Amino acid sequence: MPELPEVEVTRRSFADRIQSARIVALHMGKPLRWPLGLPPQSLVGRRIEAVRRRGKYLLLDLDEGILLLHLGMSGSLNFAVHQPPAGPHDHMDMETDRGVLRLHDPRRFGAVVWAPSENSATAQKLLGHLGVEPLDGGFDVNAFALALKKRASAIKQVLLSGDIVVGVGNIYASEALFMAGIRPTVKASRLSKPRVARLHAAIVQVLARAVQQGGSSLKDFVSAEGKTGYFQLEAAVYGRAGAPCRVCSTPIRSMLQGQRTTFYCPTCQKP
Repeated sequence: MPELPEVEVTRRSFADRIQSARIVALHMGKPLRWPLGLPPQSLVGRRIEAVRRRGKYLLLDLDEGILLLHLGMSGSLNFAVHQPPAGPHDHMDMETDRGVLRLHDPRRFGAVVWAPSENSATAQKLLGHLGVEPLDGGFDVNAFALALKKRASAIKQVLLSGDIVVGVGNIYASEALFMAGIRPTVKASRLSKPRVARLHAAIVQVLARAVQQGGSSLKDFVSAEGKTGYFQLEAAVYGRAGAPCRVCSTPIRSMLQGQRTTFYCPTCQKP
């Protein structure tokens, strides 16, 4: 699944090119996770003022309303002056006077939803539960510590929930916990302030590095320019079960947590 770094990389790869473009046509394919919310032709003539990100959602600010895009489990966006004929897994073509934005989503868990504003009921249903952004300066370590003290669940599961800090998905939660030296099964409420501080710093560092490296292309992720990411090549634990730890040489272990595979070093990460 594309996580925060991949969504941010996608945003950066087309935001400047599509800004100020006008929508010429909008073609929707097979139904996605949620309906668009209005007839596609209603958006013809709208101007795209900016492209933002909130968690794993891309927000296209229009001169009237916003479009919320989610890449789901396997989705990707591509923006080009011209696109080839749509294939069976291409479920949105937004034609503008600067190019065509296409959503490719084989599993159709993605979404394109129109809302009158970010504060509307439609938008808040999708965005209202999200925690703070970890990369915009508003991720406060003291507030993070206070929130974790209220959670008895395993720290990995708390990070994945996204309601305290948003966008720390499976790959990057595993990597941040390794960097902080914390076992994924430790109860969040048991973490001391020094350990929370290390985790806070690790989350920021890991996500920022992943964005810098273009995200992780584990299966088929590419940016809106068709470029792959490289963060997976330097992962410390994720996807490395049985391989030696890059720090201590102990074999990396894996386990299931909430139906997701967790990777960790039993020596470097303390319970």
